[in-house]
Amino acid sequence: MSGYLMRLRWTAKGLPCVVLALTALLMACSQKADKEQTVADKLAERLTALQQKGYMMGHQDDPMYGVTWAGTYANDSAELGRSDVLELVGDYPAVMGFDLGGIEVGDQKNLDSVPFQRIHDELIAHHERGGIVTISWHPRNPLTGGTAWDVSDTTTVASILPGGSEAEKFQTWIQRVGDFLLTLKDKDGQPVPIIFRPWHENNGSWFWWGQKLCSDNEFHSLWCLLQDGLKSRGLSNLLWSYSPNLDGGWNEERFLQRYPGNDRVTLIGEDAYQWGTEEDFKKALTADLTFLSDFAKKNGKLLAMTECGLQNMPDATWWTRVLKPIMDKYPISYFLLWRNYSKEYFGPAATLPCAADFKKLYEADNTLFLKDIAE
Repeated sequence: MSGYLMRLRWTAKGLPCVVLALTALLMACSQKADKEQTVADKLAERLTALQQKGYMMGHQDDPMYGVTWAGTYANDSAELGRSDVLELVGDYPAVMGFDLGGIEVGDQKNLDSVPFQRIHDELIAHHERGGIVTISWHPRNPLTGGTAWDVSDTTTVASILPGGSEAEKFQTWIQRVGDFLLTLKDKDGQPVPIIFRPWHENNGSWFWWGQKLCSDNEFHSLWCLLQDGLKSRGLSNLLWSYSPNLDGGWNEERFLQRYPGNDRVTLIGEDAYQWGTEEDFKKALTADLTFLSDFAKKNGKLLAMTECGLQNMPDATWWTRVLKPIMDKYPISYFLLWRNYSKEYFGPAATLPCAADFKKLYEADNTLFLKDIAE
Protein backbone atom coordinates (compact mmCIF):
# COMPACT_ATOMS: atom_id res chain seq x y z
CA MET A 1 0.00 0.00 0.00
CA SER A 2 1.38 3.40 -0.90
CA GLY A 3 2.34 5.88 1.80
CA TYR A 4 -0.46 8.18 0.63
CA LEU A 5 -3.13 5.47 1.02
CA MET A 6 -1.78 4.53 4.46
CA ARG A 7 -1.97 8.16 5.60
CA LEU A 8 -5.48 8.47 4.18
CA ARG A 9 -6.61 5.30 5.94
CA TRP A 10 -5.21 6.51 9.28
CA THR A 11 -6.85 9.89 8.83
CA ALA A 12 -10.25 8.43 7.95
CA LYS A 13 -10.12 5.98 10.84
CA GLY A 14 -8.53 8.27 13.42
CA LEU A 15 -10.43 11.49 12.72
CA PRO A 16 -13.62 10.55 14.63
CA CYS A 17 -11.53 9.66 17.66
CA VAL A 18 -9.69 12.96 17.50
CA VAL A 19 -12.95 14.89 17.10
CA LEU A 20 -14.55 13.03 20.01
CA ALA A 21 -11.53 13.66 22.19
CA LEU A 22 -11.48 17.37 21.35
CA THR A 23 -15.22 17.66 21.93
CA ALA A 24 -14.94 15.98 25.31
CA LEU A 25 -12.05 18.27 26.25
CA LEU A 26 -13.98 21.39 25.25
CA MET A 27 -17.06 20.25 27.15
CA ALA A 28 -14.98 19.55 30.23
CA CYS A 29 -13.33 22.98 30.01
CA SER A 30 -16.72 24.63 29.55
CA GLN A 31 -18.20 22.80 32.53
CA LYS A 32 -15.19 23.71 34.64
CA ALA A 33 -15.46 27.36 33.60
CA ASP A 34 -19.18 27.38 34.47
CA LYS A 35 -18.47 25.75 37.80
CA GLU A 36 -15.71 28.19 38.65
CA GLN A 37 -17.53 31.35 37.57
CA THR A 38 -17.80 33.47 40.69
CA VAL A 39 -20.20 36.19 41.76
CA ALA A 40 -17.46 38.68 40.88
CA ASP A 41 -17.14 37.15 37.39
CA LYS A 42 -20.86 37.61 36.83
CA LEU A 43 -20.63 41.23 37.99
CA ALA A 44 -17.82 41.83 35.49
CA GLU A 45 -20.00 40.38 32.74
CA ARG A 46 -22.86 42.66 33.77
CA LEU A 47 -20.64 45.74 33.81
CA THR A 48 -19.29 44.84 30.38
CA ALA A 49 -22.81 44.45 28.98
CA LEU A 50 -24.04 47.71 30.52
CA GLN A 51 -21.05 49.52 29.06
CA GLN A 52 -22.56 48.94 25.62
CA LYS A 53 -25.48 51.16 26.67
CA GLY A 54 -23.46 53.98 28.22
CA TYR A 55 -21.90 54.82 31.55
CA MET A 56 -23.55 54.64 34.96
CA MET A 57 -23.90 57.51 37.40
CA GLY A 58 -22.73 56.79 40.96
CA HIS A 59 -22.80 58.66 44.27
CA GLN A 60 -21.01 58.07 47.58
CA ASP A 61 -23.26 57.69 50.67
CA ASP A 62 -26.25 58.67 48.53
CA PRO A 63 -29.03 57.43 50.91
CA MET A 64 -27.27 58.48 54.12
CA TYR A 65 -27.50 62.29 54.15
CA GLY A 66 -27.67 65.23 51.76
CA VAL A 67 -27.02 68.91 51.25
CA THR A 68 -30.04 69.96 53.30
CA TRP A 69 -30.92 66.89 55.38
CA ALA A 70 -29.00 65.26 58.21
CA GLY A 71 -30.28 61.72 57.73
CA THR A 72 -27.85 59.35 59.39
CA TYR A 73 -26.36 62.05 61.61
CA ALA A 74 -29.78 62.91 63.03
CA ASN A 75 -30.79 59.26 63.27
CA ASP A 76 -34.12 60.24 61.72
CA SER A 77 -36.06 57.19 60.54
CA ALA A 78 -38.39 59.52 58.60
CA GLU A 79 -35.51 60.23 56.24
CA LEU A 80 -34.83 56.61 55.33
CA GLY A 81 -34.90 56.18 51.58
CA ARG A 82 -34.06 59.81 50.86
CA SER A 83 -31.54 60.72 48.19
CA ASP A 84 -30.51 64.07 46.71
CA VAL A 85 -30.30 62.42 43.30
CA LEU A 86 -33.70 60.76 43.64
CA GLU A 87 -35.37 63.98 44.75
CA LEU A 88 -33.91 65.87 41.80
CA VAL A 89 -34.46 63.48 38.88
CA GLY A 90 -36.87 60.86 40.24
CA ASP A 91 -34.32 58.08 40.03
CA TYR A 92 -31.58 56.63 42.19
CA PRO A 93 -27.94 56.50 41.05
CA ALA A 94 -27.06 53.23 39.31
CA VAL A 95 -24.02 52.87 41.56
CA MET A 96 -23.78 53.64 45.27
CA GLY A 97 -20.52 53.85 47.20
CA PHE A 98 -19.89 53.09 50.88
CA ASP A 99 -16.78 53.17 53.09
CA LEU A 100 -15.58 50.82 55.84
CA GLY A 101 -13.08 53.12 57.55
CA GLY A 102 -13.25 52.45 61.29
CA ILE A 103 -14.53 48.89 61.14
CA GLU A 104 -10.97 47.65 61.57
CA VAL A 105 -10.82 48.99 65.15
CA GLY A 106 -14.27 47.79 66.13
CA ASP A 107 -16.13 51.11 65.79
CA GLN A 108 -19.90 51.04 65.42
CA LYS A 109 -19.80 53.94 62.94
CA ASN A 110 -17.47 54.61 60.05
CA LEU A 111 -15.17 57.59 59.65
CA ASP A 112 -18.11 59.66 58.32
CA SER A 113 -20.30 58.77 61.31
CA VAL A 114 -22.46 56.31 59.38
CA PRO A 115 -23.41 53.22 61.44
CA PHE A 116 -22.09 50.02 59.89
CA GLN A 117 -25.50 48.45 60.35
CA ARG A 118 -26.95 51.23 58.20
CA ILE A 119 -24.28 50.65 55.56
CA HIS A 120 -25.14 46.95 55.62
CA ASP A 121 -28.85 47.61 55.17
CA GLU A 122 -28.58 50.34 52.52
CA LEU A 123 -26.03 48.37 50.52
CA ILE A 124 -28.26 45.31 50.38
CA ALA A 125 -31.32 47.47 49.62
CA HIS A 126 -29.59 49.01 46.61
CA HIS A 127 -28.56 45.59 45.35
CA GLU A 128 -32.11 44.29 45.79
CA ARG A 129 -33.52 47.17 43.73
CA GLY A 130 -31.13 46.27 40.92
CA GLY A 131 -28.27 48.66 41.60
CA ILE A 132 -24.52 48.15 41.83
CA VAL A 133 -22.44 48.82 44.93
CA THR A 134 -18.82 49.70 45.54
CA ILE A 135 -16.87 49.71 48.80
CA SER A 136 -13.77 51.69 49.71
CA TRP A 137 -11.76 51.44 52.93
CA HIS A 138 -9.90 54.25 54.71
CA PRO A 139 -8.31 52.34 57.61
CA ARG A 140 -6.64 54.20 60.42
CA ASN A 141 -2.88 54.28 60.60
CA PRO A 142 -2.01 50.97 62.31
CA LEU A 143 1.38 52.19 63.48
CA THR A 144 0.59 55.65 64.86
CA GLY A 145 -3.11 55.29 65.67
CA GLY A 146 -3.91 58.32 63.54
CA THR A 147 -6.35 58.59 60.65
CA ALA A 148 -5.82 57.28 57.13
CA TRP A 149 -4.37 60.72 56.38
CA ASP A 150 -1.66 60.41 59.04
CA VAL A 151 1.54 60.37 56.98
CA SER A 152 3.90 61.14 59.84
CA ASP A 153 5.74 57.81 59.60
CA THR A 154 7.10 56.27 56.40
CA THR A 155 7.39 52.79 57.94
CA THR A 156 3.69 52.15 58.45
CA VAL A 157 3.25 49.78 55.50
CA ALA A 158 6.45 47.92 56.38
CA SER A 159 5.20 47.54 59.96
CA ILE A 160 2.14 45.51 58.92
CA LEU A 161 3.81 43.20 56.43
CA PRO A 162 4.86 39.72 57.64
CA GLY A 163 7.45 40.11 60.35
CA GLY A 164 6.55 43.72 61.07
CA SER A 165 5.72 45.08 64.50
CA GLU A 166 2.03 45.58 63.62
CA ALA A 167 1.59 42.50 61.42
CA GLU A 168 -0.59 40.66 63.93
CA LYS A 169 -2.78 43.74 64.47
CA PHE A 170 -3.33 44.12 60.74
CA GLN A 171 -4.35 40.49 60.41
CA THR A 172 -7.07 41.26 62.95
CA TRP A 173 -8.11 44.25 60.85
CA ILE A 174 -8.39 42.09 57.74
CA GLN A 175 -10.47 39.61 59.71
CA ARG A 176 -12.89 42.34 60.81
CA VAL A 177 -13.30 43.62 57.25
CA GLY A 178 -13.94 40.07 56.10
CA ASP A 179 -16.44 39.47 58.89
CA PHE A 180 -18.50 42.42 57.69
CA LEU A 181 -18.25 41.54 54.02
CA LEU A 182 -19.47 38.01 54.74
CA THR A 183 -22.73 39.43 56.12
CA LEU A 184 -23.61 41.10 52.81
CA LYS A 185 -26.10 38.63 51.40
CA ASP A 186 -29.36 39.04 49.51
CA LYS A 187 -32.79 37.73 50.52
CA ASP A 188 -31.90 34.31 49.11
CA GLY A 189 -28.71 34.12 51.14
CA GLN A 190 -26.44 34.73 48.16
CA PRO A 191 -23.40 37.04 48.41
CA VAL A 192 -23.93 40.56 47.10
CA PRO A 193 -21.53 41.38 44.23
CA ILE A 194 -19.26 44.25 45.24
CA ILE A 195 -16.71 46.44 43.47
CA PHE A 196 -14.01 46.51 46.17
CA ARG A 197 -11.60 49.45 45.94
CA PRO A 198 -8.84 49.50 48.55
CA TRP A 199 -5.63 51.55 48.69
CA HIS A 200 -6.90 54.21 46.32
CA GLU A 201 -4.99 57.34 45.24
CA ASN A 202 -1.75 55.53 46.05
CA ASN A 203 0.21 57.67 43.57
CA GLY A 204 -0.42 60.63 45.88
CA SER A 205 1.10 60.97 49.33
CA TRP A 206 -1.82 61.97 51.54
CA PHE A 207 -2.59 58.44 52.78
CA TRP A 208 -0.23 56.24 54.77
CA TRP A 209 -0.03 53.85 51.79
CA GLY A 210 0.90 56.63 49.34
CA GLN A 211 3.77 57.01 46.90
CA LYS A 212 6.24 58.64 49.29
CA LEU A 213 5.17 56.56 52.30
CA CYS A 214 6.16 53.12 51.02
CA SER A 215 8.17 51.54 48.23
CA ASP A 216 6.55 50.02 45.16
CA ASN A 217 7.41 46.53 46.44
CA GLU A 218 5.87 47.31 49.81
CA PHE A 219 2.71 48.56 48.14
CA HIS A 220 2.48 45.37 46.06
CA SER A 221 2.89 43.30 49.21
CA LEU A 222 0.20 45.37 50.96
CA TRP A 223 -2.25 44.77 48.11
CA CYS A 224 -1.58 41.04 48.07
CA LEU A 225 -1.78 40.81 51.86
CA LEU A 226 -5.32 42.18 51.89
CA GLN A 227 -6.50 40.43 48.75
CA ASP A 228 -5.17 37.02 49.72
CA GLY A 229 -6.48 37.44 53.25
CA LEU A 230 -10.02 38.15 52.07
CA LYS A 231 -9.93 35.43 49.43
CA SER A 232 -8.96 32.94 52.11
CA ARG A 233 -12.33 33.70 53.73
CA GLY A 234 -14.13 32.51 50.61
CA LEU A 235 -15.08 36.01 49.46
CA SER A 236 -15.45 35.35 45.74
CA ASN A 237 -17.96 38.20 45.32
CA LEU A 238 -15.35 40.98 45.32
CA LEU A 239 -14.46 42.56 41.98
CA TRP A 240 -11.13 44.22 42.70
CA SER A 241 -10.62 47.78 41.51
CA TYR A 242 -7.28 49.59 41.29
CA SER A 243 -7.74 53.36 41.33
CA PRO A 244 -4.87 55.83 41.50
CA ASN A 245 -5.41 59.58 41.56
CA LEU A 246 -5.57 61.98 38.61
CA ASP A 247 -2.00 62.14 37.33
CA GLY A 248 -1.90 63.88 33.97
CA GLY A 249 1.29 62.14 32.93
CA TRP A 250 0.68 58.41 32.87
CA ASN A 251 2.84 56.21 30.70
CA GLU A 252 3.12 52.46 30.87
CA GLU A 253 6.37 52.40 32.82
CA ARG A 254 5.06 54.78 35.50
CA PHE A 255 1.63 53.15 35.73
CA LEU A 256 3.06 49.65 36.12
CA GLN A 257 5.24 50.68 39.06
CA ARG A 258 2.38 50.12 41.50
CA TYR A 259 -0.12 48.21 39.40
CA PRO A 260 -0.85 44.93 41.27
CA GLY A 261 -1.01 42.87 38.06
CA ASN A 262 -3.64 41.63 35.64
CA ASP A 263 -4.28 38.56 37.78
CA ARG A 264 -5.23 40.78 40.73
CA VAL A 265 -7.28 43.54 39.13
CA THR A 266 -10.52 43.50 37.11
CA LEU A 267 -11.38 47.19 37.00
CA ILE A 268 -9.01 50.12 36.55
CA GLY A 269 -10.29 53.41 37.87
CA GLU A 270 -9.11 56.90 38.56
CA ASP A 271 -10.12 59.46 41.18
CA ALA A 272 -10.38 62.77 39.35
CA TYR A 273 -11.41 65.99 41.08
CA GLN A 274 -11.14 69.50 39.71
CA TRP A 275 -9.09 71.14 42.45
CA GLY A 276 -7.33 73.66 40.23
CA THR A 277 -8.29 75.45 37.03
CA GLU A 278 -10.81 74.05 34.60
CA GLU A 279 -8.26 73.92 31.79
CA ASP A 280 -5.71 72.04 33.89
CA PHE A 281 -8.38 69.54 34.93
CA LYS A 282 -9.58 68.95 31.37
CA LYS A 283 -6.03 68.54 30.09
CA ALA A 284 -5.00 66.11 32.83
CA LEU A 285 -8.19 64.03 32.68
CA THR A 286 -8.08 63.76 28.90
CA ALA A 287 -4.45 62.62 29.00
CA ASP A 288 -5.13 60.09 31.74
CA LEU A 289 -8.27 58.59 30.21
CA THR A 290 -6.54 58.30 26.85
CA PHE A 291 -3.79 56.23 28.43
CA LEU A 292 -6.03 54.26 30.79
CA SER A 293 -8.61 53.36 28.15
CA ASP A 294 -5.84 52.03 25.90
CA PHE A 295 -4.26 50.11 28.79
CA ALA A 296 -7.63 48.68 29.83
CA LYS A 297 -8.40 47.55 26.29
CA LYS A 298 -5.03 45.88 25.81
CA ASN A 299 -5.25 44.09 29.14
CA GLY A 300 -8.94 43.16 29.13
CA LYS A 301 -9.93 45.41 32.04
CA LEU A 302 -12.97 47.52 32.81
CA LEU A 303 -12.48 51.28 33.20
CA ALA A 304 -14.23 53.74 35.51
CA MET A 305 -14.04 57.18 37.10
CA THR A 306 -14.06 55.75 40.60
CA GLU A 307 -14.33 59.18 42.27
CA CYS A 308 -14.87 62.60 40.74
CA GLY A 309 -16.48 65.96 41.24
CA LEU A 310 -16.13 69.69 41.80
CA GLN A 311 -16.31 70.77 45.43
CA ASN A 312 -19.48 72.74 46.30
CA MET A 313 -20.22 73.14 42.59
CA PRO A 314 -19.45 76.82 41.90
CA ASP A 315 -20.11 76.23 38.19
CA ALA A 316 -23.80 75.64 37.41
CA THR A 317 -23.01 74.09 34.01
CA TRP A 318 -20.03 71.90 34.99
CA TRP A 319 -21.82 68.59 34.47
CA THR A 320 -22.59 68.97 30.77
CA ARG A 321 -20.00 71.56 29.78
CA VAL A 322 -16.86 70.14 31.42
CA LEU A 323 -17.29 66.59 32.72
CA LYS A 324 -19.62 64.90 30.25
CA PRO A 325 -17.83 65.88 27.01
CA ILE A 326 -14.66 64.24 28.31
CA MET A 327 -16.37 61.08 29.57
CA ASP A 328 -18.20 60.71 26.24
CA LYS A 329 -14.89 60.05 24.49
CA TYR A 330 -13.98 56.99 26.53
CA PRO A 331 -15.47 53.54 27.29
CA ILE A 332 -15.98 54.04 31.02
CA SER A 333 -18.28 51.83 33.03
CA TYR A 334 -19.35 54.41 35.61
CA PHE A 335 -18.45 57.67 37.32
CA LEU A 336 -18.91 58.08 41.06
CA LEU A 337 -19.47 61.54 42.55
CA TRP A 338 -18.30 61.96 46.12
CA ARG A 339 -20.69 62.54 48.98
CA ASN A 340 -23.07 65.39 49.73
CA TYR A 341 -23.44 67.01 53.12
CA SER A 342 -24.14 70.54 54.27
CA LYS A 343 -20.56 71.84 54.38
CA GLU A 344 -19.09 69.95 51.42
CA TYR A 345 -20.82 68.39 48.46
CA PHE A 346 -19.80 67.01 45.08
CA GLY A 347 -23.12 65.72 43.77
CA PRO A 348 -26.36 67.40 42.72
CA ALA A 349 -29.32 68.51 44.80
CA ALA A 350 -32.59 70.22 43.95
CA THR A 351 -31.58 73.28 46.00
CA LEU A 352 -28.33 73.90 44.12
CA PRO A 353 -27.81 76.14 41.04
CA CYS A 354 -26.41 73.11 39.16
CA ALA A 355 -29.75 71.24 39.41
CA ALA A 356 -30.99 72.15 35.92
CA ASP A 357 -27.72 71.13 34.32
CA PHE A 358 -27.70 67.80 36.14
CA LYS A 359 -31.18 67.10 34.79
CA LYS A 360 -29.71 67.49 31.30
CA LEU A 361 -27.06 64.95 32.26
CA TYR A 362 -29.79 62.61 33.48
CA GLU A 363 -31.77 62.96 30.25
CA ALA A 364 -28.80 62.11 28.02
CA ASP A 365 -29.13 58.77 26.22
CA ASN A 366 -25.77 57.45 27.38
CA THR A 367 -26.00 58.23 31.11
CA LEU A 368 -27.42 55.32 33.06
CA PHE A 369 -29.30 55.56 36.35
CA LEU A 370 -31.03 52.85 38.35
CA LYS A 371 -34.09 52.55 36.10
CA ASP A 372 -31.79 52.04 33.13
CA ILE A 373 -29.97 49.06 34.61
CA ALA A 374 -32.41 47.33 36.98
CA GLU A 375 -32.94 43.74 35.85
